[in-house]
Amino acid sequence: MEDLSERAKAHQGDSLKERIWRTIFLSASGGARTFDIVLLILIAMSVVVVMLESVESVAAQYATLLHGLEWAFTILFTVEYAMRIWVVRRKKKYIFSFFGIVDLLSILPTYIDFILAGSGHFIIVRILRMLRMFRILKMAEHMGDAHVLMNALKASRSKIGVFIFSLMAIVCIEGTLMYIIEGGVEGTGFTSIPQAVYWGIVTVTTVGYGDIAPVTILGKMLASVMMLTGFAIIAVPTGIVSAELNRKNQEVSMDGRRCSGCGHDGHDPKALHCKMCGHAL
Repeated sequence: MEDLSERAKAHQGDSLKERIWRTIFLSASGGARTFDIVLLILIAMSVVVVMLESVESVAAQYATLLHGLEWAFTILFTVEYAMRIWVVRRKKKYIFSFFGIVDLLSILPTYIDFILAGSGHFIIVRILRMLRMFRILKMAEHMGDAHVLMNALKASRSKIGVFIFSLMAIVCIEGTLMYIIEGGVEGTGFTSIPQAVYWGIVTVTTVGYGDIAPVTILGKMLASVMMLTGFAIIAVPTGIVSAELNRKNQEVSMDGRRCSGCGHDGHDPKALHCKMCGHAL
């Protein structure tokens, strides 16, 4: 979230603020690990509460308990969000960052729900309640290797984009061919090109709902090609992301950890202290 070398030099006289910052943002420290584990448990519990509220029988029987738990989680996450804003130096950068928005979305719906309750805006209230499921994204923020996966996905986005574009082109072409082959046959379901493209997407992704199926020999042959193509398609994005993930893992192991005292990186993975300033890693 912040540059550690800059942050380590700042607020040296503000011990409370510095301790809170280290606990929240420096996952290498013992206190930070405990904080992450506790927060992960709270996030998981809050998501379960949101799920249970959607079950009518459970919500009716335990409405008071679920409502109380929801407010307890919201207050705890609000305190966490406020502390993050308080301790970071670049407040605007955090607030408008991905995880900053996720943190806000994890608490905002409950407050808006409280304001709109009884106002008749049932659809809006229902949507806001379901938006609390965004809390599950907070888990990625507190999992140590999540940033490695996110960096790998970011590095792969252009290749994956080209792959998706190519896949859509193939599906559109094969869907059009299927419409030409099956469109004149009564009762097949291939009544238009969009309908045939929908069938192509369902087939090539190996979902296969079975609501539309070819009946002619030529149509079945084309469908067989698309089914076999589907198996190959699964491997392509997996291989792209896996290659980037492996490269990012190698970079992490080569760089080692960043010293919170001087900001130096490039340490040996087994080093206990910074080779530049001697600060504990």
